[in-house]
Amino acid sequence: MKPAKPVKKRIQGPRKKDGNLKKSAKPADFSPAGRRAATGKPVANGFPLAEAQFRISVHDPRELPPPGPPEIAFAGRSNAGKSSAINTLAGRRRLAFVSKTPGRTQLINFFSLGDRGFLVDLPGYGYAGVPGAVREHWKHLVGTYVATRPSLAAVVVVMDSRHPLTELDRTLLAWLKDAGREVHVLLTKADKLSKQAAAATLAGVRAQLAREHPGATAQLFSSLKRQGIPEATARLSRIVGTKNKAPAKGE
Repeated sequence: MKPAKPVKKRIQGPRKKDGNLKKSAKPADFSPAGRRAATGKPVANGFPLAEAQFRISVHDPRELPPPGPPEIAFAGRSNAGKSSAINTLAGRRRLAFVSKTPGRTQLINFFSLGDRGFLVDLPGYGYAGVPGAVREHWKHLVGTYVATRPSLAAVVVVMDSRHPLTELDRTLLAWLKDAGREVHVLLTKADKLSKQAAAATLAGVRAQLAREHPGATAQLFSSLKRQGIPEATARLSRIVGTKNKAPAKGE
């Protein structure tokens, strides 16, 4: 009798390329060709999220890669739908991991967009079950990044449209204002609200941002219904095309 073949164990290794993952939908095309096809007008710059490839995870500010092309970072409260928003905009299922344990991942993840820039996924905040030491680490890691990163063009702040502008959201916005960063707010899970409630929420958030963070923009977004993709695409492309040239304080 021949011996049985050994069973291959499934080993979860470090994240590498995700090119073999099945795409769930057509990605938002941030390239000049894609924008031209959508608007009929030539576009000089783009931010091709569809080309995103995982590059590196950082646990300490000293491990940040050298500054380079423009970076757009995504930040948000745990369970606000940040990972789903990134995946929807990039047309991927698992570019950014949707954790079943909110607040668990405490890394800054960099995704290369060729030589055009980086998408940066910041760790979530505000989860009640996270120990105090983890919260302090988040403050140090994210605070250092948004305050001192020369190549950071803007931060997309992801908020649950049913619970926008929490105390922690406003703390982050204050950091970004002090650092002179451009901000775009995605009010996610808009499909959970009626049209009237969603419109009222958007108006309220925009009014508060005008008072507390002049220049910041906001929109409704739904990963489930794929709502708000063109608006987000256009906004991020404009940000990259006119990259924020004002240095952060202390640079």
